[in-house]
Amino acid sequence: MVPCVSVRKAVIPAAGLGTRLLPATKAIPKEMMPLLDRPAIQRVVEEAVDVGIRDILIVTSRNKEALADHFDRSPELESALEDKGKSAAAEAVRRLSDLARIHFVRQPEPLGLGHAVSMARDHIGDESFAVLLPDDVMTSPRALRSMLALHERGGRTVLALLRVSREEIAALGAADAEEIAERIHRVRSVVEKPRPEEAPSELAVIGRYVFSPEIFDALDRTPPGVGGEIQLTDAIGLLTREGEVLGWEVEVERHDCGNKLGYLKAFVSFALQDPEVAEPFVAWMRERLPGAGPDEST
Repeated sequence: MVPCVSVRKAVIPAAGLGTRLLPATKAIPKEMMPLLDRPAIQRVVEEAVDVGIRDILIVTSRNKEALADHFDRSPELESALEDKGKSAAAEAVRRLSDLARIHFVRQPEPLGLGHAVSMARDHIGDESFAVLLPDDVMTSPRALRSMLALHERGGRTVLALLRVSREEIAALGAADAEEIAERIHRVRSVVEKPRPEEAPSELAVIGRYVFSPEIFDALDRTPPGVGGEIQLTDAIGLLTREGEVLGWEVEVERHDCGNKLGYLKAFVSFALQDPEVAEPFVAWMRERLPGAGPDEST
């Protein structure tokens, strides 16, 4: 793995309420929902670390102290595990505080994704940076690594694009784009949640971005939209009109963990990658899938 050293920092906006997963997220931040043995936020942090980013700012809101607690040291727990001879578990807990330099800033009001990203300005300074949305969980860091490499060629903003069906595009943002090289697109504009018949393409903008610092100026010039929120998509629209924005068409497994079906698919995907549980889990599922084995529900 060759780290992408020119982009040193990442921002993870984690201030959302997680209403699509209620009541599970009433007392537990949605980013702390487990994906097998790790919460979703850890999976996203590890993705950034895997491509060489070790400085990460997480934008939170009220009642999300669990995020900071998760990445902090827990000497009592570590000691208790060591005393019980569970050294591997103790090391897994200890490793959390060494993953990266993780910082936190609180978004005081729910003023939109664009506003959450703008709160990173003082931390980022005059540098390019990555943004990883924690609802979008990837099972591999390949897409982010490729996006960083593309950004390094010319310093342009790079969006992650995923080819989806016309029905799916209605819940996402659609890119009006032209392919200029294999998997590389020039993005002319982004249409937020278009009607399927009005979508400019089947390329959805998903939750990975590599921004030049110009995004902060664009956010400053972006007026509030629906609900008084500052939309990141609107700021990206300014960038597309004033300069070149590129899109990288990803080919990795991606799951929207902000809804029940996406969360379930992500959980199963990580279970199938785990050598400890994959085989017995598959055997258990085969017994319960219709037509694949005996029905034990009766």
